Amino acid sequence: MDADLAELRVLGCLIEKQRTTPDAYPLSLNALRAACNQATNREPVASYDEPTIREALARLSRRGWVRLASGPGSRAAKYRHLLAEALDLSAAQISLLAVLMLRGPQTLGELKGRSERLHRFESLGEVERTLGDLAARELIARLPRRPGQKEDRYAQLLGDPSNTPTASALEPGFPDEPSVRTAVRENGLETRVVRLEQEMSSLRAALESLRRGREGA
Repeated sequence: MDADLAELRVLGCLIEKQRTTPDAYPLSLNALRAACNQATNREPVASYDEPTIREALARLSRRGWVRLASGPGSRAAKYRHLLAEALDLSAAQISLLAVLMLRGPQTLGELKGRSERLHRFESLGEVERTLGDLAARELIARLPRRPGQKEDRYAQLLGDPSNTPTASALEPGFPDEPSVRTAVRENGLETRVVRLEQEMSSLRAALESLRRGREGA
């Protein structure tokens, strides 16, 4: 999955508004643009123009994640997301993904607090279990801790984090994030190293058994 930043913002906003303002959902293009560019609950704050939003919607539509939802007699085109159906996601799962799409990598506590408007989690344990379910499907990943960090952070994997904004594109005071994809690759590399070490141990044991068999003969 390699959705770009505009696609992630559009998709996250559609999910958020469906959960928080259902009476105003589906969203018109103007409402969606306002949601994408709002100053609260967005990191980083963006300034997408209408053509960018339209192009992102077209790409999401081709993925099967968004569709036009205008009814007969509607004066404006409106859009809805199909992510829950496309990926078979629960309300808890899609709420966490939306918050990760809209605000980047976050800790358990941040996710619990920031997803409260979309879905109520009873405990941090419930958040962690939901993240575990998403991680098992490779939809999110836990990132390695950076120096000085006391808590793990989690990132969504629906989009290509090589598109993560540079420091110049972020709001003042917002820390420049390392490439999430790099962090995920590091996690994957560690897993492969462990697997190779296990295979080497098995190979050594087999060779030792073979050597002993020959000596006994």
